[in-house]
Amino acid sequence: MNIQTKLCFDDILIVPRNSIVNSRKDVSLVKKFTFRGGRTWCGIPIVVSNMDSTGTFEMAKACGIYKLLTCIHKYYSVSDWKTFIQNESYNNKSILNYVAVSTGISNQDIKKLNDILTLSNLINVICVDVANGYIPNFLQVIESIRKKYPNKIIIAGNVVTPERCKELYTAGVDIIKIGIGSGSVCLTRKQTGIGYPQASAVNDCKSDFKHHIMSDGGCKNAGDVCKAFAMGADFVMLGSVFSGHIESAGEIVEENGNRFKLFYGMSSKHKMNKYDNGVNNYRSSEGKCVRVLVKGFVKNTITDLLGGLRSHISYIGFDSLQHYDYTKITKIKTTIQLNPIYN
Repeated sequence: MNIQTKLCFDDILIVPRNSIVNSRKDVSLVKKFTFRGGRTWCGIPIVVSNMDSTGTFEMAKACGIYKLLTCIHKYYSVSDWKTFIQNESYNNKSILNYVAVSTGISNQDIKKLNDILTLSNLINVICVDVANGYIPNFLQVIESIRKKYPNKIIIAGNVVTPERCKELYTAGVDIIKIGIGSGSVCLTRKQTGIGYPQASAVNDCKSDFKHHIMSDGGCKNAGDVCKAFAMGADFVMLGSVFSGHIESAGEIVEENGNRFKLFYGMSSKHKMNKYDNGVNNYRSSEGKCVRVLVKGFVKNTITDLLGGLRSHISYIGFDSLQHYDYTKITKIKTTIQLNPIYN
């Protein structure tokens, strides 16, 4: 039996080297990406997950100011999108550069995607999201979306192997979403035994697939985001990090003087009861539902993330994300992340 050892973000640290900047304030995080056919996107490649508790219009407006991309969840109606687009076209048209329309692969999903995209030509990013990126119909749907929208940027996943990355790229995907089972409210590994430690998933896919990938899952803090970039991610998607904010979805619940918001996986029983009339008898719940302490406005979390990333870049000899080269970064395996004396 040949069992390989694979690593999570907690298993690695990054080795510093001589810096070329004197202060982290001199580090630029804006990066311009160029995809096939001349499609481009420019911004900070930290992405808000399309979970319905994080991928909200309110989150998009707050994060777009910082040039972060928000993948809007697919449960907004076309009418909701129309109102959002009309308001932002009037108030701040540039915000629409930092939103992606999320879709599944059913006929109903694709019809809704088409209806939304007819509302504005300023929305240039599509996120095609399924739990299992290995089903055959996934490729067929992506091929049809690419044919209909040759000038849009397509994000799609989730997968964890370079072979499937190549197939998705051939089908027309610009950014492959990497991650199965690593999310904080995901139970796929418990229910199915399927998964891949996130640091190695990113590293292994990028090593054998030289195009753009997005790490999705496994990040608990700014340091994990830095490690995802160091392992080869071009974009890093975050769910739990963006949960529990004023801009996140969900009512605030007060208990014993504390304020909470619900955060749950998109394959959880809570989600399926909310949108799908319960859990079908041929499947099980593969997600948790948890209460998250309200964190305040998301701008504080963004400041923390961007500050950590700037410092990371200053530690390893670069001056910007544009010039960042993960192949020149030394990663080491560790048995401990933090001194635990005051944990």
